Amino acid sequence: MGFIVAEVSISSSHRLRQSALQAMPIVLGYLPVGFAYGILARSSGLPGSLAILMSLLVYAGSSQLIAVSLFAAQVSPYSIILTTFIVNLRHMLMSASLSPYLRRWKNSALAAFAFELTDETFALHSTRFAQGDTDPPDTFVINIIAQSAWVAGTVVGVMAGNVIRDVRPFGLDYALAAMFIALLVFQVKAKKYLWIALFSGALSTGLLILGFTQWNVILATVIAATVGLGVELWMKK
Repeated sequence: MGFIVAEVSISSSHRLRQSALQAMPIVLGYLPVGFAYGILARSSGLPGSLAILMSLLVYAGSSQLIAVSLFAAQVSPYSIILTTFIVNLRHMLMSASLSPYLRRWKNSALAAFAFELTDETFALHSTRFAQGDTDPPDTFVINIIAQSAWVAGTVVGVMAGNVIRDVRPFGLDYALAAMFIALLVFQVKAKKYLWIALFSGALSTGLLILGFTQWNVILATVIAATVGLGVELWMKK
């Protein structure tokens, strides 16, 4: 019995290390961006405790950055809520994409997973789930490590907020985009995925130039996904 317990313990420890290693690219991105968010939140006049609480309860990088910017501009709370809601509508598309892999999960597990779903964890889990790795404990370890990095970055940023006012000279404002590009590369397994990704990026940029400041990502995603599905069905004929 002792050997069995030891073997299970070693196996669990190994899986924990594997999950932590998978989360490392996200951690390396979340620490500097969470740090930048903490600084921006303090410079906007948001109390440090509320900035940290937002990272714990809201946990939505781009939406948090937009929210503190609107807060600094003294925009009404209703406008902030509506804007962040629109920005986060893309999560519905991400959830729909992952749902076929999670049919056997309990509702409580699905709720917890949905709470911690971000662009970056979505990119990572998309690759894992497609390979058959849908184990809930491993998934939650990755999510918890990722959010812990975001919160840790926020705490340090809040503490440094009285010293540093502008994060742009440090290049921290680009860390989130760079991290997501790196995660996206692992999902491009054929030329058709690359072309659809490039088409989606170009379309999103074009819509942004045309004035779709809040809807450009969502519209580009829907259109590109539809085109990609059409091309794939046509190729299978």
